[in-house]
Amino acid sequence: MIRLCMAAVLLALSAARPAYAGAQTDAGAVPALPPAQAPTCHAATPLDRSATDLNDRAGWTCSNTDWRSNVPAVWLRFEADGWRGDEAPPRQFFSRIARFQSISFHAIDADGTVRSARHTEADAEPFASGPVFRLPLPAITDDTRLLLVRIEAPHSVPLLTEARIAQDPAAAAWPQIDLMLLAFVMGMLVLPMLFDISFFMVLRERFVVLHAAMVAAMMVYVLTAGGLASAFVTLPVALMAVLGPLSYAMGAGLSALFLIAFLERGAQSRVMRRMTFATAWFTMLVPGFFALQLDATQPFDDIGYFVTFLPYIAVISAAVLEAVLRGSRSARFITLAWLPIIIASVERLLRGLGWHVGPASLDQMIYIAVGIEVVVISLAIADRFLALRRERDAALTEARMLEQISTRDSLTGLMNRRAIEARFEELLAQGFDTFALVDLDRFKAINDLHGHQVGDAALVACASAIRATGDRDAVAVRLGGEEFVVLLRGQRTLERAEALRQAIPIRIAKEVPGLDLPVTASMGVVMLGDAGHHKMTFTEFYARADALMYEAKASGRNRLAYERLTVFGMAPERRRQEDQAA
Repeated sequence: MIRLCMAAVLLALSAARPAYAGAQTDAGAVPALPPAQAPTCHAATPLDRSATDLNDRAGWTCSNTDWRSNVPAVWLRFEADGWRGDEAPPRQFFSRIARFQSISFHAIDADGTVRSARHTEADAEPFASGPVFRLPLPAITDDTRLLLVRIEAPHSVPLLTEARIAQDPAAAAWPQIDLMLLAFVMGMLVLPMLFDISFFMVLRERFVVLHAAMVAAMMVYVLTAGGLASAFVTLPVALMAVLGPLSYAMGAGLSALFLIAFLERGAQSRVMRRMTFATAWFTMLVPGFFALQLDATQPFDDIGYFVTFLPYIAVISAAVLEAVLRGSRSARFITLAWLPIIIASVERLLRGLGWHVGPASLDQMIYIAVGIEVVVISLAIADRFLALRRERDAALTEARMLEQISTRDSLTGLMNRRAIEARFEELLAQGFDTFALVDLDRFKAINDLHGHQVGDAALVACASAIRATGDRDAVAVRLGGEEFVVLLRGQRTLERAEALRQAIPIRIAKEVPGLDLPVTASMGVVMLGDAGHHKMTFTEFYARADALMYEAKASGRNRLAYERLTVFGMAPERRRQEDQAA
């Protein structure tokens, strides 16, 4: 996927290259492009200053300092020394994509002739050579000694500092390695989106959605601020100028919300959590508003955008540091991911404020930092995913243990009364229509003569006898004391119940030696003819089976009493007792 994205971007970029860049001479050699020329001086003026007022060097700043965008107009001065000689005169003006009201060009010849041209923001043409746009210059001749450029209502210092003129727009293109790097970063952003989708399908956590939104914002930022969008579609300069800083503000705010959701519980104090939450929304709203670069905010939106990022940098740095000091594993990943992007953002902030001037290639720092961030955070999410999975597995294991404790008899391991009552209706619907109540005969005498330890061993042996039948169509339950219930389904349930009852004394005698007399069992059995249409509850079944069991005991113990119920009227057949000699 990454390779496909890179290939598509680079193919589009190569297709968008001007023909001059690859033209061959008659000798077959590729001519070198004339270098782009930077302005020699600049000046900030009111709107009423004209080109004739600035025809000399008075009022100009001829150094790379004192750049300001919060003024009505900025003039750039290009000297004729930059294109005289054998080099072809410039034909194009280009600069970093940013908002402005208009750009006027004044080509002044030695005899005082002035050729002027004025272009609005809508005339600017972005092209796939980085985050730049171009405008045609008026005719520059051998007699032209000066080119003055007036940029009205600029919204960005880099729009001024990175302004250039050249004979061919290919001179504005970033080096091929920079474009490949940008394409690679864009491809890297696709992979975390796929990870987030995959993780969210398994792990319905809010931080996965927030990270996906962060990545989407960074993709918009790379496409617009990096100029990659021009390789695929021609967007207005005004739209690209707004989308770049706006997506960065949105991504920064979302990253703060991601931090809150991603850190482990206890990694943030309550105060820091609230500060981080407030900073997230402040960053999306305030720098986001300045990113719109409205006409009314032109005198201060450039400075306002960068200055209002300072609280974000301070709060996020403090929040991550606090989490690291509290031992957060996730915070260590975030530190590694966000430190490069914070450093690159500070450099971009200083350059945006005009505190230092550097080439546009410095922006590669922030794109590299974005690539590092998405890779490391994706690893962090994968690590957190495994940690949460381990926690959930442990919780599920504990829940199963608690469920087993609450639904299983601790002595015998059979289901308890609570469990059978909860599942009784379901089991009846599955065909378990025979209810057999088992009670050990004279069990109190065993406890009195041999002690409760031997009595417990007899109960365990009874449960083992019930389980040892291996009957898959039988469900065994210990109700309490020496009472057991066996639910049966299928054919010959009465005969199987009797075989089970007869197996109990044998098993107890085998596993509990030293008893004076065999431990027999009495059983009461209720058989329902049509379990799918029964109207009886567990309590009603138990009451009938209990009465039958006591009837068996009254008849001499060590025997079975049963009745078969019919659906209509629940009339029982004649009760019978089957005994087994002791």
